[in-house]
Amino acid sequence: VEFVLLSLPTIVYLIVQSRGQGRASRFKAALARAGASWGSPAAYGWALLLLLARRAPGLILSAIERDPLAAQTARDNLAQNNLTGEVITGDLRNRLLPAEQFDLVVSNPPYFQVNSGGSGGPARSEEFCTLDQLCATAGYLVKNGGRFALCHRPERLADIICSLRAHGLEPKRLTLLSHSPNHAPSLLLAEAVKQGKPGVEVRTAFQSA
Repeated sequence: VEFVLLSLPTIVYLIVQSRGQGRASRFKAALARAGASWGSPAAYGWALLLLLARRAPGLILSAIERDPLAAQTARDNLAQNNLTGEVITGDLRNRLLPAEQFDLVVSNPPYFQVNSGGSGGPARSEEFCTLDQLCATAGYLVKNGGRFALCHRPERLADIICSLRAHGLEPKRLTLLSHSPNHAPSLLLAEAVKQGKPGVEVRTAFQSA
């Protein structure tokens, strides 16, 4: 199985939603249970590589990162955990990997359109890569029948579905995450299949505080 992680600079806490030390500690514990270690909380976004590699021996890992320091941190920590993987420093829009070679593409992209008033600063805006450009890259990389998974904001659901379908990626699973039954969803997990048949499963789930 070949896997690629598409990332952007400093988008590192969102995969685990570690806004507080408690969540960061729990994620560090999850790494420990997987037999992996990580050098810095600021690199937790890249820890997805470690968790997947530990759970699926033989996985071929590739990743793209714009920020040279973050890319080198990922390489160092793969080596520290005796794992192999390719981490390319560059812009994912430039098609730095071969077409239709991957079984799974995963991304935790910037959530907010430029000048939309969304919070989080430049690192969480689409200044360097729009949602449509991200889906175009995923559609280029994944094999027919392969999957693209991403997390995003629930209010971008219409944009996500339109962009996925525009690039041959059929939405198959949508999970809306909220902190409790009394809270509106705060995160959307989407999975699409390249050239998949129409039909989507919608779920809800609760995040631990």
